Amino acid sequence: MTALTDRDRTDDRWDDGFIARSRRAGAGLRAGVGFGIGAGIDAADGEDGEDGGDDAQDGSDDALVRAVSGAGSDGGKAPSPPLSPEGQALRTRLEALRQLVGLSRTRLDGKTLAEAGRVLDEAAARRGLSPQHTVVAIAGATGSGKSTLFNSLAGVQISETGLRRPTTAAPIACSWSDGAAGLLDRLEIPGRLRRRPRETSEAGALRGMVLVDLPDLDSAVGAHREHVDRVLALVDAVVWVVDPEKYADAVLHERYLRPLAGHAEVTFVVLNQVDRLPGESADLVLDDLRRLLDDDGIALGEHDEPGATVLGLSALTGEGVGELRDLLAQFTQEKGAATRRISADVDRAAGRLRPLYVADGHPSPEIGEAARAEFEDRLAEAVGAYAAGLAAERAWRRNAGKACGTPWLRLWRWYESRRAPHTLAGLAALAVIGGGRGAASAEAPAEEEVTARQRVEQAVRTVADAAAEGLPDAWAQAVREAAVRGADQLPEALDEIAVTLGTAVTVPSAKPPRPTWWPVAVLAQAAMTLLQIYGGLWLVGQIVGVLEPRLMPPVLLMVAGIVGGPLVEWACSIAARGPARRYGQDAERRLRQAAAGCGRARVLEPVAAELLRYREVREQYATVAAGGTKLSTTRE
Repeated sequence: MTALTDRDRTDDRWDDGFIARSRRAGAGLRAGVGFGIGAGIDAADGEDGEDGGDDAQDGSDDALVRAVSGAGSDGGKAPSPPLSPEGQALRTRLEALRQLVGLSRTRLDGKTLAEAGRVLDEAAARRGLSPQHTVVAIAGATGSGKSTLFNSLAGVQISETGLRRPTTAAPIACSWSDGAAGLLDRLEIPGRLRRRPRETSEAGALRGMVLVDLPDLDSAVGAHREHVDRVLALVDAVVWVVDPEKYADAVLHERYLRPLAGHAEVTFVVLNQVDRLPGESADLVLDDLRRLLDDDGIALGEHDEPGATVLGLSALTGEGVGELRDLLAQFTQEKGAATRRISADVDRAAGRLRPLYVADGHPSPEIGEAARAEFEDRLAEAVGAYAAGLAAERAWRRNAGKACGTPWLRLWRWYESRRAPHTLAGLAALAVIGGGRGAASAEAPAEEEVTARQRVEQAVRTVADAAAEGLPDAWAQAVREAAVRGADQLPEALDEIAVTLGTAVTVPSAKPPRPTWWPVAVLAQAAMTLLQIYGGLWLVGQIVGVLEPRLMPPVLLMVAGIVGGPLVEWACSIAARGPARRYGQDAERRLRQAAAGCGRARVLEPVAAELLRYREVREQYATVAAGGTKLSTTRE
C-alpha cells in the first residue's frame, strides 16, 4: 500500500503523456516534478520512509507506469449511449423516488428522507459521468493482501505492500483508459494518487475499468475508515479481499457485508492466500465463507444465477488472479455495473422506507361507507335532525287538525291561545320567585351545547380513526390532524344550521302544503256544521210555534251534524298521518343533509384529500420498490 511524502511531490499537476520507462527515469521524475510510486512514508503517521520507497522501486525496474490527473480531455463526462431496458427501468424508479420525496416532504421529517435524497443525488452525479467506465474498489482488512492483489491486477507495483500496518493511508486509483477524471474527482482521489497499469496484452481486456485500492477497513486510524466508508458509497462494484485467518471477522460481516447484502450483483468476495492452505483446506474454507455470506443474506452467483462472485486465489503466486481478471474484464465490458449499483441503492432505500408507506393486511385506505354513514348520523343527532323531523310532523298534523276540526273545537283552541300568554307570564313569575328552579332552567341550554360539542368531537375522532386504520403511523397521524383541523369550527357551524334551518323546519313561516283531499274534508266539516245549525234552527222554530211541530227530523239533523263533525275530524287525522310523516321525514332529511354537507366540507373532504395523497405516494413507492420488493399498489 502506498504512502506519499511531501518530499516526493512538489507539484500535483501531471503530464498525461509522460511514461516512466525505467527506475532511473522514475527517480529523475521524482526529483524533478515530485512523481513517486510506492514512496516511502506513511501519510497517516508521518514516518520517514525513503528506504521503503527505494525497496518498492527495486521490484519494478521494468515497470511502465504513467500517472494520470485528467485521464482524458472530457473531464470524465461522455455522451450517454441509448439506455438499456435496465437503464430505462432505473430512470423510472429514480423519477418515482423523486416524486415520492417531494410528496412526502411535508408529511415526514427530513431525517427520514435523507437517505432517499442521498441516493437521488449520488445517482444523478454518477449518471452524469462516464458510462464507459466501471469503478471497482478493492477493500479488505489488515493483512488480507488487497494491495498485493491490486498490484497483480495492474501488472506493476503501484500500491505499497509490507508488514508495517497500516500501509495504505488514502485511496489509490489505477485507470485502464482515459476519460475517468470526473469519476476520480467524485471519489476525491488527488492527481498524485492516480496511476496507469503496465501496457500489456492483458490490459486491453480491462479497458474501461478504474481500480481503487482502499485503506484497511479495520484500521486504527479513524481517517482511514472514513476513506473506506466514503468511497464504498460511490464506487460501482467492490472486490472484498479476505484471508484464511480473518474471513469470518465480525467487523467485515456486520458493518459491511450484511448491510450491503442487496448489492450482491456488484460484489466479488476473494479468498486470498490460498497458497497457505494445504490440500483440500482451501475448498473447505471457501465453503465456510459461502455459508457465512449466505447467513449475511448475500445471494451467491452460482448456477448462472445473479449474485456475488466467490473465488479463491493467491495474489502472491498468481494462482486464480487470471480468473479474477477475466471476470472483471467481462464485468467491465458489460457496462452495467453503475446501473446495478444505483438499483441496489434504490432497493436499499426502498426497504428502509417501506414501514413509512406500507402497512400490510389492511383494506384500501379510504373512508368506508359505514364510517361515512355513522359520521353523518352523529352530526344529524348533534343538530337534532330527528327531533326537528318529529316537530315538523306534529306541526303538519296540528295544521291539519285546525283545518279539518269542528268549528266549536277550533273556537276553543282560539280561546286557549288567547289565554296562553297570561298563563306563561304567571309561570315565569313563579320561576323568578323560586330562584333555584329558574337557575336550573337557565343552565340547561349550556349543558345541551356541551353535549352537542362532545358528540361532534366524538364523531370526528371516530371517522378519523376509521379512515386511518391500517395506514403507516406517519400517514395515520396526518389523517387525524387533517380531521381535527377541519373540525375546529364545526360545532359552531352546526349550531348555526340548527338555529336557522332547524327553526324554519319546526316553526315554518308559511303553512305546510295541503293534500288534495284537504278541501273536501273542510267542505264535509262545514256541511256537518250547517246540519247542526239548520237542525237547531228548525227545532227552535217548532218550540216558538212558528213551524209545525215535528221533533224527529230536526233532532236527527242535529245528531247527524254533532256526530258527523268528530267523525270527519277523526277520519282526517287518520288520513293525515302519512302526509305528516312524509313532511317530517323531508324536514329531517333537509336538516340531515345540511349537517352532512357541513361535515363533508370541513372534515371528510380534507381527510379524503390526505388519503388521496397517501395513495399517490404509495403508487410512487410501488414503482420505486418494483425492482426489489415487487410491491402491489393495492393492499391485500
